[in-house]
Amino acid sequence: MVTEKNISQIAGLWKEEKRQFVKKSTFAAYSLIVETHLQPAFGNLTAVTEKDVQDFVLQKLNGGLSQKTIKDMLIVLRMILKFGAKKNYCVYAPIDVIFPTDRERQELEVLSITNQKKIMRFVEDNFTFRNLGIFICLSTGIRIGEICALTWDDIDTENGVIHIRKTIQRIYVKENGIKKTELLIDTPKTATSMRDIPMIKDLYEILKPLKKVVNNDYFVLTNEATPTEPRTYRNYYKKLLDKLGIPPIKFHGLRHSFATRCIESKCDYKTVSVILGHSNISTTLNLYVHPNYEQKKKCIDKMFRKIKNT
Repeated sequence: MVTEKNISQIAGLWKEEKRQFVKKSTFAAYSLIVETHLQPAFGNLTAVTEKDVQDFVLQKLNGGLSQKTIKDMLIVLRMILKFGAKKNYCVYAPIDVIFPTDRERQELEVLSITNQKKIMRFVEDNFTFRNLGIFICLSTGIRIGEICALTWDDIDTENGVIHIRKTIQRIYVKENGIKKTELLIDTPKTATSMRDIPMIKDLYEILKPLKKVVNNDYFVLTNEATPTEPRTYRNYYKKLLDKLGIPPIKFHGLRHSFATRCIESKCDYKTVSVILGHSNISTTLNLYVHPNYEQKKKCIDKMFRKIKNT
């Protein structure tokens, strides 16, 4: 027997159950999606139809949100509906939503080799701990949350390795009915994000003498007991690019630049995937491996030579 509840009520119960089993950062992300997007659209409904969801998708697309962002919302919506059906609060039926065909590949933001060298030379000539962080990102491909959370004990100059074991982010929380944000240091988002990255020679030569005099518990970017948060560091990075006369690209473009240089250098895809901490090699392939015209032509020519010689 169905004990009917509306989606807002079901979502509240679902969150209370989910809180026990997921990381605090994941729960915060779920809560933000529910309160900002799902409750305004579906909260008063006791049943959600395919048309309701399709209209929601089109509205969000027209509002400028990406397909990836909207699909993340739909994952949460489906979890809530399945939870509701399991508890007999509602009836769940599979929902098939159509997204408009994405005909244009989103170009990755990548530094030119010239601009990448320019940044790295500037950092070597103008040392600060914040500049060092940008050099580390270009040399390892780590994410902004990972560099902000990096402490000196994560840097192993004996073996020439940087250990990625934590990340930092500002999350949305609600306590006693009051909405606020807090800075959270936690393990990276997936098990594969826990990784060890070898240092390039230039980075090792910068870090080795520093490691002898710093406090191992301090954060690398501040060389203090307190970290800087991603938003603050992102703003610093933007100002640095402007100072150097480099066209603006997102901070994540440093990671894309590292990966692109690896692929251009003929590094094997699996190794690049492991260094980046991707959960699946297909992520690496889809993002960075796009054969150019010459590569395609060589492939086809090779195939026809094989046919002729058989």
